[in-house]
Amino acid sequence: MPITIAETETKPIVPANPAMQKEPIIIVGAGPSGLATAACLTRHSTPYVILEREDCFASLWKKYSYDRLHFHLDKQFCKLPHMSFPDSYPRFISKHRFISYLDDYVSHFKISPLYRRNVESAEFDKAAGKWIVKARNLESGEVEEFNGRFLAVASGETSNPFTPEIEGLAVFPGDVLHSTRFRNGKDFKKQKVLVVGSGNSGMEIALDLANHGAETSLVVRSPVHILSKNMIHMGLILLKYIPVNMVDWLMVMLGKLVYGNLTKYGLSRPEEGPFFMKVAYGKYPVVDVGTSEKIKSRDIQVLPGISSIIGNVVVFDNGKTHPFDAIVFCTGFKRSTNVWLKGDDYLLNDDGIPKPSFPNHWKGRNGLYCVGLSRRGLHGAAGDAQNIADDINSLQ
Repeated sequence: MPITIAETETKPIVPANPAMQKEPIIIVGAGPSGLATAACLTRHSTPYVILEREDCFASLWKKYSYDRLHFHLDKQFCKLPHMSFPDSYPRFISKHRFISYLDDYVSHFKISPLYRRNVESAEFDKAAGKWIVKARNLESGEVEEFNGRFLAVASGETSNPFTPEIEGLAVFPGDVLHSTRFRNGKDFKKQKVLVVGSGNSGMEIALDLANHGAETSLVVRSPVHILSKNMIHMGLILLKYIPVNMVDWLMVMLGKLVYGNLTKYGLSRPEEGPFFMKVAYGKYPVVDVGTSEKIKSRDIQVLPGISSIIGNVVVFDNGKTHPFDAIVFCTGFKRSTNVWLKGDDYLLNDDGIPKPSFPNHWKGRNGLYCVGLSRRGLHGAAGDAQNIADDINSLQ
C-alpha cells in the first residue's frame, strides 16, 4: 500500500502556526545540495521531506572519498547557506572538517532525512497538480509513495560511479577499484599501480600512491590545465570584475611561468582557457597539490589511453605495454535522473545536467527544481538552494 508523506515515521518540518501550514516539498538527495535546500526552506517555515538512498547524509564525503581530500577552493566559496565555517578553520578545508561542519549544519537546522529510500520514479500528475514520487525502502523492500506540489532534484553530479568498458578488464587478475573505494596508498606500497583519469581525484590519488611507495602510472588522455590553489582563488576574484577570456589568458600565462613546458612529461595544455572550459563543459582545471613535481621527477609516469588488457598487462594506445598489480579508475560519475525522472523534457538533459543556461538553470516546469547540478560547486548549489526556497515561498 502506498505511503504518503504524512504517514512516514520521520515527519517533515511544519510551521508552529497551523494556519500558516504549507505543503511539504520533496527533496531527492541528502548531500550538501539537499541539506542546503532543507535549511533554506526551514528559514521560510516551509515543510519538506528528504529522500536519501544511503544510510547517512553526505555519503560521498563520509563513505566514498579518499583520506587526503581537501577543498581546492577557499572556504568562502564552499559554505552552505546561513552558516559560516568556524573562524578556526583554515582556508582550505579537509574532508574531515567539512563533515564536522555538515554534522553541525544538520543539527542546527534539525534536518531529518528518510534514509535507505531509493527513488525509482518521479512523475507529475497533471490532474492532481502534484508530483508522485515512488521510492523503494531498502530495509523493508516496500515501495513508498510521496506526493507534493514541488520536487527538488538534489541527487548531485556524482550519483553513480562510472567505470569504462575495456577489453580484458573483467579478467584482470589484480585489484580493480573506483576512486570511491580508494582511501589511501598504504596497502599499495611497492606495487605497480595504474591510475586512470587525470582530473583532480586522479592526480591526487596518484600523488598519494607515489608518496606511499607505489610504482605509480597515470593515464592522461586529454590536455589539462594545471594551476595552483592561489591561482584559482585569484581567478575567481577577478571574474567578478573582468571578462572570462582575460582571466583565462592570465591563468595560462601564470601556469606556464610556474609549471613550464610539461609536454616532454606527457602533459599538454588545452587551447581553450580553464574557466571557459569549466563553464562550457564542466571540466575543472587540475589544482596542483604536488603531483606536477612527482611527474617531473618521474616518480609518476604519464601514459596515454588504454587500448586493451591482456592478463595483468595493459596495452596502451601508443602500442606500448606495461604490467600492473592494481588499477584505480578515477573516471567520474553518471547522474541517475534519466532513470527515475519521468516526463521532464525541459529542465534536465539525458546526462542530468540543466538544459537552461545559467542563471536560469535551477527552475523547471510544474514545480520541478534542481540543486547543485550546474557544475558550479558548493557555491553554486548554495545559490540554487536559496533561489528555490525563495521561489517556492512566493508561490505558496
